[in-house]
Amino acid sequence: MITFPWLSLSIWIPIFFGLVILAAGRDQNAGVIKTVALAGSLLGLLVTLPLYLHFDPAQAGLQFVEHALWIGRLNAWYHLGVDGISIWFVLLTALMTVIVVIAGWEVIEEKVAQYNAAFLILSGLMIGVFSAADGLLFYIFFEATLIPMYIIIGVWGGPNRVYAAFKFFLFTLAGSLLMLIALIYLYYVSGGSFALAVWNKLPLPLNAQVLLFLALFAAFSVKVPMWPVHTWLPDAHVEAPTGGSVILAAIMLKLGAYGFVRFSLPIVPDAAHELAWFIIAISLVAVVYIGLVALVQTDMKKLVAYSSIAHMGFVTLGFFIFSQIGVEGALVQMISHGFISGALFLCIGVMYDRMHSRNIADYGGVVNTMPMFASFMMLFAMANCGLPATSGFVGEFMVILGAVKFNFWVGAIAATTMIWGAAYTLWMYKRVIFGAIANERVAALTDIGAREFLILALLAVAVLAMGVYPKPYTDLMHASVAELLQHVGQSKVPVGQ
Repeated sequence: MITFPWLSLSIWIPIFFGLVILAAGRDQNAGVIKTVALAGSLLGLLVTLPLYLHFDPAQAGLQFVEHALWIGRLNAWYHLGVDGISIWFVLLTALMTVIVVIAGWEVIEEKVAQYNAAFLILSGLMIGVFSAADGLLFYIFFEATLIPMYIIIGVWGGPNRVYAAFKFFLFTLAGSLLMLIALIYLYYVSGGSFALAVWNKLPLPLNAQVLLFLALFAAFSVKVPMWPVHTWLPDAHVEAPTGGSVILAAIMLKLGAYGFVRFSLPIVPDAAHELAWFIIAISLVAVVYIGLVALVQTDMKKLVAYSSIAHMGFVTLGFFIFSQIGVEGALVQMISHGFISGALFLCIGVMYDRMHSRNIADYGGVVNTMPMFASFMMLFAMANCGLPATSGFVGEFMVILGAVKFNFWVGAIAATTMIWGAAYTLWMYKRVIFGAIANERVAALTDIGAREFLILALLAVAVLAMGVYPKPYTDLMHASVAELLQHVGQSKVPVGQ
C-alpha cells in the first residue's frame, strides 16, 4: 500500500525553504525573507498535522512508512516511519521552528536570510532523526544537525561564541564517532543491513552488547547531555542567540534521549539491563548535583541551562527503570521540557533584547514595568518547579512513581528535584521580577508587544493543556512503549553465552 509521503514533506519542505532563502536572500529584502521563512515553517507544521490526525494509537509499530532503495551497494534504504514514541517529537520540532522564526522577527537585523535558513534546515534534519528507520540514514541526519547549530552559535552568538561553538561541535562529534563504529559492526553482523528492525532481532552475545552499549552511550550521553559530559551545554546556551537556545534545549537535547530509546534499549537490551545501575546513578547525580549547581548561578541563561541538565536526568532515569509508567513519564518529560525550557529562554530573550544583560543582579522589580510579561514568566517558572496542573509536574511525577516502585531510595533521591527546582527557579524569579524597581534601566522597560505575547501565549497554552489533561499524549505512546518493554525484557543472549 502506497501512503502519502507526509514524513518526507515534513523533512524536506523546511529544508527546501531554507535553501531558497539562503540562495536568494539579501539583507535589503529582510521583510520578504522573514515572510518566506514564516511561510516555510508554517507549511512544515501543517504537513505534520495529518501524522497526528490519522495516527492509530492501538498500533505499536511504525506508521506512515516510506521505503525506497537509497544506496544499492550498501543495501541502505531511505526508510522513514513514526510510532507512538517518535510522533510527538516530529510535531514538537515543527511547532518550535515556527515559534523561533517569529521570535527572531524584530531581533535579527544582520544576515537575516542565513539565520532563518539555518533554523529551517535544522528543523528538517531533526525531523529526519525522529523519522529514520535505517541506521545509516539516522546517523547522517543525527550528525548533520551539528552544522546548522554550530553556525547559529558561531555567527549570531555572544562574545565567546567561537569557543562555545567549537566546544559544542567537538564534544558531540567525538561521541558520535564511537557510535559510527557500533553501526558499522551491526551492519556486518546483520549480514549487510542497516534496518533497525533487523538490528533489533540480532542474537548478540553479552560482551558484544556491552561494548555496543558503551559506544552508543558515548554519542547519546553527550547529546542529552548527561553528567559528567555536560560542560559544553552551559557555554553553548550562554553564547547562543535566543532562538538557538530555544531549539537547543527544546529539541536537540532530545536527540540523545531518543537515541537511547530507539537504539540502546531495543538493540542491546541485555547490556541495558546489565548497566542500568550505572545510568541510574549518573542520572541521580544530574538531578541532585546539577540542581545545586544551578542554585548558585548569576546568569539567567546559565541557570536555565543547568536546570535542563537536571530535568533530562529524569528522562534517562525513567528509561532505565524499565517500567511502563517510567518510560512514558520520561517521554512526557521530554515533551514538557521542550515547552518549558523553550519558554524560559524566550522570556530571558525578551529581557535581554531590552536590557542587553542576562545577569540576575542587573534586574529587580520588573513586574512594575512589565506586568503581562511577569505573569507569563511566573507560569513557566512554576512549571519548571513541577507545579501540579502544569506539564512540568506530569512527567516528573510519573517517573518518581516508577522509580519508587523500582527502588524506594532511588525514587526518594529523584523526588528531591521538586526541592532543588523550586529553590533555583523561584530564587531567580524573585530577584528578577519582584521587589522595588532596581535601577533606571528597569524603570524604562516596556511590556511585551503582540509578537512576544503570541509566542509566549502559545507555549502557555501547551504547558497548561498538557498539565491539566495529559491523556492524549500518553494514549498515543502507550502501545509502542509496551511493545518496547516487552522486547527489552526478552533476552537475546544466545544459549551458553
